[in-house]
Amino acid sequence: MKVLQERICQDGNVLSDTVLKVDAFLNHQVDPKLAMQIGEEFAKRFANEQITKVLTIEASGIQFAMATGVALQVPFVYAKKKKAITQSDDVYTASVHSFTRKETYLISVAKTYLQPGERVLIVDDFLATGAALVGLCDIVKEAGAELVGVGAVIEKSFQEGRGLLEDRGIAIHSLARIKSMSPEGIEFIEEIAISKS
Repeated sequence: MKVLQERICQDGNVLSDTVLKVDAFLNHQVDPKLAMQIGEEFAKRFANEQITKVLTIEASGIQFAMATGVALQVPFVYAKKKKAITQSDDVYTASVHSFTRKETYLISVAKTYLQPGERVLIVDDFLATGAALVGLCDIVKEAGAELVGVGAVIEKSFQEGRGLLEDRGIAIHSLARIKSMSPEGIEFIEEIAISKS
């Protein structure tokens, strides 16, 4: 997604060869027009999957899951990282480690909001180590729902996340795939259009 790559180069901040700060437009302050374009792009890429639910993890995936849900005209739900006093114990759970926060969370989704047989698209802001996305995949499986794929806004292709998901046979669409990065610049993996015959 060219507009996203351009915005990453313009407003992103490479802190190291593994850390990209995009809080100026994606995950602290959010550009709503860009967020909606991202949702529309995911909706196009997964248009034939008969999705009934979009799933993400709080907090930085919420705006993209919502935008994707709007574009697909389906609800979205997000996994919570901490239990609220209003939350029932009737939940699906998975343990995930956050690369950026260096913490492990027991994430949960209420069973009421993720039903057996639903066709689920997982959307998140980053695909790096894959820990959060694998945890969400485990929740979908525990629910008896069908995972149709994963959409990542930004993928750090030099980390192991894609491999973990591909080993599970999961379809992955990343809108900006980073091959390498340093304070001097970012190299993207360019998308190749493949036609189905």
